[in-house]
Amino acid sequence: MPSTPKTKPKILAVDDSVSIQEILQQTLQNQYHVLLASNTVEALGKLYREGIDLMLLDISMPGVDGLELCKILRKSPEFKKLPIIMLTARDGAADQMEGRLAGATDYLTKPFKPEDLRQTIARILKSQNLGR
Repeated sequence: MPSTPKTKPKILAVDDSVSIQEILQQTLQNQYHVLLASNTVEALGKLYREGIDLMLLDISMPGVDGLELCKILRKSPEFKKLPIIMLTARDGAADQMEGRLAGATDYLTKPFKPEDLRQTIARILKSQNLGR
């Protein structure tokens, strides 16, 4: 179940890079409860246990990549409307189109500006009535 207005929204950041995980944690920890996952299996476990409000998802990961995970989640009634922001180094127009077709809510490229990421998350959560 998603967070209540009194608690910080929960964001699950899925990226196999520890350095990116640390940057995301530092960028978002003041406004959000940030959970980290390094792969799809770990991400799915946290999604089902934690009541995530928004997911940040890298495309390039070992095993099931971010695009495939996004497609899987969009087929699930429970996660069909979960906001998913692709956060990836793939910056081509075709990559962005592929992300949108997979069901991504938004698409940001690395390296990202912390303020751009915070604004994008705030805008999406506000549209879901979870923003501050």
